[in-house]
Amino acid sequence: MAETAVSAPDLVDVKPADKQEREISTIDFPYGSLEDGIAVAMAVRKLGGNQCRIDSLAAELGHETVKSGGFQQKIATAGKFGFTSRTQGMVTLSPLGVRVIDPEQQKAARVEAFLTVPLYNAIYEQFKNGPLPPAQGLESTMATLGVSTKQTGKARQAFQKSAKEAGFFAYGATKLVYPAFGAVAAPPKVKESEEPTPEPKAKNGKGDGGDGGDSKKRHPFIEGLLETLPRAALGVDKTEWTLQGRQDWLQTAAGIFNLIYVTSEEDKGGAVSVSVTRSSNSSAN
Repeated sequence: MAETAVSAPDLVDVKPADKQEREISTIDFPYGSLEDGIAVAMAVRKLGGNQCRIDSLAAELGHETVKSGGFQQKIATAGKFGFTSRTQGMVTLSPLGVRVIDPEQQKAARVEAFLTVPLYNAIYEQFKNGPLPPAQGLESTMATLGVSTKQTGKARQAFQKSAKEAGFFAYGATKLVYPAFGAVAAPPKVKESEEPTPEPKAKNGKGDGGDGGDSKKRHPFIEGLLETLPRAALGVDKTEWTLQGRQDWLQTAAGIFNLIYVTSEEDKGGAVSVSVTRSSNSSAN
């Protein structure tokens, strides 16, 4: 008989004397953080590659029994982020669970896992073009999205911790910014006997491509942003890039520009907002 995972809300104690029906959240979310889910995925990999026994996993994570409330919450958290599935006393890594523990894929996998959670995705879509509300306002928003009013505090704390762990708070905890995945390549090592050739300056005395002049290289954030652009080159087929993907990239670029550039006096208080406009005859996916 298949063994069913216990979700986090089932772990909440209800007093027998309370005969009123307990309010149930109607939108899914984990009670643990993203790192909690990743810890489960790493333990599965350590014990059996892509699959292991659930009792062995409980012991590896420091729990005496699989019935431990803390262990059940960790298993539920890993499942809600899409890292694992549980059946017949076994825990199995999903493709996303494999990617999130791969150093070369983990950054993108963290973002995908964060947006896999229905509550987190709904909040991101609602506030991606503006600041997040304060704690009380964020909890009220969660309640309108379907979180039980008694659980909004825990849901908010888990959300904020996971958003930071996924990289959405790179520019502060008041705004969700889609992370840039590009890594800045290390410059090639120059032999002691070789002298680097100075980069030519433009006629106006400034360097090209926003390098700030005097032959300095571009800011690492700009380099990282450019690394995330889809492949595009002369003489090859055009790469498909969705409007949503373009919007996310451009909005991330706007956030980076705010961080590394200074606006003029007349532009202070303004902001760049990127939106997608579709034709009236197009249908939403």
